Amino acid sequence: MIKNGHFSEQRDEAGGSGKPAASGCNPEKRKRIVRLWCDGCYDMVHYGHSNQLRQAKAMGDHLIVGVHTDAEISKHKGPPVFTQEERYKMVRAIKWVDEIVEGAPYVTTLETLDKYNCDFCVHGDDITLTVDGKDTYEEVKREGRYRECKRTQGVSTTDLVGRMLLMTKAHHSNLDNSNYQQHTDDFGKGPGTHSPWTGVSQFLQTSQKIIQFASGAEPQPGDTIIYVAGAFDLFHIGHVDFLEMVYKQAERPYVIVGLHFDQEVNRYKGKNYPIMNIHERTLSVLACRYVSEVVIGAPYAVGKDLLDHFKVDLVCHGKTEVFPDKDGVDPYSEPRLRGIFRTIDSGNSLTTDDIVQRIIANRLQFEARNQNKEAKERAVIEAMKKREQQDLPEDPF
Repeated sequence: MIKNGHFSEQRDEAGGSGKPAASGCNPEKRKRIVRLWCDGCYDMVHYGHSNQLRQAKAMGDHLIVGVHTDAEISKHKGPPVFTQEERYKMVRAIKWVDEIVEGAPYVTTLETLDKYNCDFCVHGDDITLTVDGKDTYEEVKREGRYRECKRTQGVSTTDLVGRMLLMTKAHHSNLDNSNYQQHTDDFGKGPGTHSPWTGVSQFLQTSQKIIQFASGAEPQPGDTIIYVAGAFDLFHIGHVDFLEMVYKQAERPYVIVGLHFDQEVNRYKGKNYPIMNIHERTLSVLACRYVSEVVIGAPYAVGKDLLDHFKVDLVCHGKTEVFPDKDGVDPYSEPRLRGIFRTIDSGNSLTTDDIVQRIIANRLQFEARNQNKEAKERAVIEAMKKREQQDLPEDPF
């Protein structure tokens, strides 16, 4: 059904076809391109952001993403972790995004939707507030040009910042973490406390979610199969720049990323890494437009079996240090022997450790930001509850 030139049918969480129902629509109307608008801070872009954009894209044909400036975010929420230039590039790298608008306004208006010829905007089923506590989507909701998609439970930028502030190994451990949970509840910044919309304090992986993120495309004759491996923890702009450069190594690249298990990452990186567990890192990497496939729990040594199984033509590694395997052997000795190993200089030296240092250096500001965000959200929840109670009919008994 088309209402006022905009599609009004609802679609399921997986996205559906993104096309209007055939009945009652002539062929010309069915061919019409549906343009969608999403906007946000997209600070520390994670698989929750990617899942929102995946769902949004499934509601139409062309997805435009507006990204706010550092100044706007600082005004309404607090200091962002990443610069606006870093955030612009991160969003461009998400495979469901068709184009981005730099410096999008924080409050979404009909004027913005019309300017970019968008039918409607899409946002998660949580709420975004201005500095004075108003819903940033109030106008487009009122005019019926707003759609919701399902929020990815168990992750948020607030949560990830909390993990880095705590830097406790329990956030990726499968062991009992009741002591950690109590600590985060008391501390008030980690996964123990979360937005009223987050739902659960840990991400729960399913095979369906991996299928939704994966392209499913097999390598074709003539493709150059390129293999890279690593932690890819807190998937960030340094990773994106590296994978983009890897992608450019061939005319028809098929890039496979091998992700190491959490225990392996902790062995060679030490401290309390990884920040994100193997399931979270899998979705983060799969959402990147330069990646064709992911090996979950890849062996640390890139050996003969792996190279032969995937028919690898080229193995790449960045300029970062190559840590030896448990037995002290170079994990890339086999691809070096075959003459298919290549060191890639992406021109970006940013590491996960650098991001953690950004957080720690601004600890008080980020703690204050998290507290203010939670306080505003809870105030909205209480107001919604009061309105619901007022709207309830009186009990005749």
